[in-house]
Amino acid sequence: MATAATKVQMQIPILDLKAQYETIREEIQEAIGRVLEKQHFILGPEVKALEGEIAQYCGRKYGIGVASGTDALILGLKACGIGPGDKVIVPSFSFIATADAVSALGAEPVFADIDPETFNIDPSLIEPLIDSHTKAIVPVHLYGQAADMGPILALAKAHNLKVVEDAAQALGASYEGRRATALGDIGCISFFPSKNLGAYGDGGMIVTDSEEIYRHLISLRAHGSAKKYFSEEQGWNSRLDELQAAILRVKLGYLDQWCSGRRAAADRYNQLLSGIPNVVLPVRDPRCEHVFHQYTIRVGNRDQVQKRLTEQGVSTMVYYPVPIHLQPIYSSLGTGPASLPRTEAACREVLSLPIFPELTKEQAEYVAEALTLAISEQSRSTR
Repeated sequence: MATAATKVQMQIPILDLKAQYETIREEIQEAIGRVLEKQHFILGPEVKALEGEIAQYCGRKYGIGVASGTDALILGLKACGIGPGDKVIVPSFSFIATADAVSALGAEPVFADIDPETFNIDPSLIEPLIDSHTKAIVPVHLYGQAADMGPILALAKAHNLKVVEDAAQALGASYEGRRATALGDIGCISFFPSKNLGAYGDGGMIVTDSEEIYRHLISLRAHGSAKKYFSEEQGWNSRLDELQAAILRVKLGYLDQWCSGRRAAADRYNQLLSGIPNVVLPVRDPRCEHVFHQYTIRVGNRDQVQKRLTEQGVSTMVYYPVPIHLQPIYSSLGTGPASLPRTEAACREVLSLPIFPELTKEQAEYVAEALTLAISEQSRSTR
């Protein structure tokens, strides 16, 4: 077995889309060919079929394909009535799009701190942030694990707030037996290529049980026109294209299998990494089924450890090095350093290791050996 301590260096990518493609190449080519033969590229039968299939998969009545996961958030919030002067509670430990979508509508993001174990928004910290201008909560199901939705939904009901699930990283995950995306007023999905269900370009979808929201979204994604050439409100040109839908329909059939593969890879990591000092492994909420979009550890001297792993051929990522509340775009809101201590600590410590369904036993062992070596070197250097 090749390990990081030997002279035989492996190159382990953070994600291996080529390995995935090799297993479905013929089906993908057939799906693309089907679209090319029909020459129907915008909002055709593939999009319509995928909308129904994703809605069914999520346990929802309606699916609306849009151009990206970010657009799913923007249009979804708009369809839920969010606009200028409103406030929306979001976690600061997320990709910028979670807050950007709120700002794009003229509303104000209000940043909440996280549960330090799951990295998801802490429901116990939400209520003090609610005031008369608050109109919605956006829980992010980070790294593939659902947020603690029970108390979030109870708070929303008590204060008459909309709940917009950011499930960009969590398609296939569940909370108390229900799919992430099926718990709030709407669920927002990203099909960015690196997601568990990734397209070969940008794409997104919104799922909901509300016919009113569904019809509003159909208008919003097409320039605010429910009827062609009759624009009723400001809208967007945000449509999932037919080629991406055809590709996603193929990949959807493998999603549960791939999520199982990711969980198996996470289990292997847990066994291999459990004895390494100063490394905190991912915590799984027993009420949730985690789909491990990322396998994220916490480690001291994170940047030095990451550098050493890179030197050993192990690709890693930091999701996210700077919290949203400390991004320059939001400096005027006054949520300065030390205001969200759990979030800021996570930004200093998190490190995502390679994980994908095809990750082999040998690759996982190499990553574990490389991490052990990196931690050991850091410990010696600080003595």
